[in-house]
Amino acid sequence: MRRLVAVMSVVLAAGSATACGGIPVEAGPQSATSPAPTYPVPAQAVRPDEKVLKIPTTSDGDTAFTLVGLTTEMPTLIGSHAEYHAKGQFVRIRLTVINNGRSSVSFDARRHVMIDDLEAEHAVDTQAMNVKRQPETIDLGANVRLEYDVYYDLPKDAKPLALRVYGGPTLTDLKDQSSTEIPLAQP
Repeated sequence: MRRLVAVMSVVLAAGSATACGGIPVEAGPQSATSPAPTYPVPAQAVRPDEKVLKIPTTSDGDTAFTLVGLTTEMPTLIGSHAEYHAKGQFVRIRLTVINNGRSSVSFDARRHVMIDDLEAEHAVDTQAMNVKRQPETIDLGANVRLEYDVYYDLPKDAKPLALRVYGGPTLTDLKDQSSTEIPLAQP
């Protein structure tokens, strides 16, 4: 019996030295200076007249937003089925959104609000979004990343100042009433 206990102790000790699937566990903590591994997301060419934005990722609830591109002074949009003229100028924001939560969220991709340099608020231009075939409400799954464009029709002399984003309902904000403003220029 003692021999069986001794053999089982050795087997258990050997088993605790490996992770599930037989992959060896590394000894000691990882270096604090080692960067976290990243996905090799391919680079995407910037579109004509688009300005690359270098704005830190901002969270609203469990949803993280990264604004990656800005295009202003667009007089006309051409889609797969229509040509659409701005009343003033179209402004396009390219952004990525990631649901960092544990469950899916009903995400309204057209709820964001553009704030201009006179602090006027502009809703998403629904017709422009339709012409450019951009998403509406999406069931954004846990850890899902989405990249898309949002279009606004601003007065010709207006300058985009900030984007107010809504990340979707959370347990503490079931109606998604809170938002986060992201400045379009870094101080």
